[in-house]
Amino acid sequence: MKNRTVGIVGAGQLGRMMALAGTPLGLEFVFLDPNDDAPGAHLGELVKGPFDNLDALQELANKVDVVTFDVENVPASALRKIAQHTPVWPSADALNTAQDRLNEKSLFTQLGIPTPKYIAASSLQELHSAASQCGFPCVVKARRLGYDGRGQRFLHSPEDIEDAWDSLNSDSLIVEEFVNFDCEVSLVVARNQNGDVARYPLALNTHKNGILHICEAPYYDDKLSQLAKEHADKLLNHFNYAGVLTIEFFVAHGQLLVNEIAPRVHNSGHWSIEGAHTSQFENHLRAILNWPLGDTSPRGHSTMVNFLGGMPAVETCFSVQGMHYHCYGKSNRPSRKVGHGTIVAESREQCDIVLEHFNSLYQPEL
Repeated sequence: MKNRTVGIVGAGQLGRMMALAGTPLGLEFVFLDPNDDAPGAHLGELVKGPFDNLDALQELANKVDVVTFDVENVPASALRKIAQHTPVWPSADALNTAQDRLNEKSLFTQLGIPTPKYIAASSLQELHSAASQCGFPCVVKARRLGYDGRGQRFLHSPEDIEDAWDSLNSDSLIVEEFVNFDCEVSLVVARNQNGDVARYPLALNTHKNGILHICEAPYYDDKLSQLAKEHADKLLNHFNYAGVLTIEFFVAHGQLLVNEIAPRVHNSGHWSIEGAHTSQFENHLRAILNWPLGDTSPRGHSTMVNFLGGMPAVETCFSVQGMHYHCYGKSNRPSRKVGHGTIVAESREQCDIVLEHFNSLYQPEL
């Protein structure tokens, strides 16, 4: 039987980890990426080109059985075009919604999913008005292409507005009320084309400078887990979703407020490679191929730490019992995610002890 071939738009670390998970399943991979040295480029055939090049996207689609993506800056219109002859999962509609914060928030409102108060602004005057209505402090964000803390500014008072307007340099903004949250959690969930769903437990996320630094799973809270399930089901059904969907939440006063979604495998699900019976990457592939989904239950307690700016020495990680080492093959750069490590232990306390030991040996270059 001929092996199935998966096309991935983007050969970053997420595409790389998809290929690493899919190769033992007998899958083959073709990547589209503008860079020869992208992390996943040597794990399959590479179609070299920008993500918004329709000819390159069609070349990719012609070589594969199904197309997915590890980046979100792909024109949804181009994916709709290639979907006419090659399946694309998750759908272009899901991607289009996630690409624009206003579209995203509007969908949450439409589906009755709680989210922080938000107001769109397309001029300096509208920005003043929106900030006043949301109240200070508040956050102003570019509607598109913002991630890892980029494309957003805090407004502590009206005096901050003009500087924010100048620095963001965009007339497509959204102002959100500031949420004094207790913590941030995320839900990673997979759904195949038959509508079967597999949910990972909630994960607790800690950020530094807007970048995910540490992720701990499972985060046990029965009430919040049920709320997260209900919110996720609404989104999955709305899009008739296939693939992995990640939802990021603020926890405030015992409730969940949806911050944003990512229609793809996600940094906060990396712990599942060693920490769950089936990783998010394998389940994403199973979902887009409409295969039965794998067991998402945890193997214990996990702590994932991002390596930011530079990798620790292999010897450092291997000297820490229980640390699993992942290098993405990327060059060092301040705040860049160049790899991660995952600790798996029988208890949260054991994870904390191992992490403390590791931190005494390695300081991330944030």
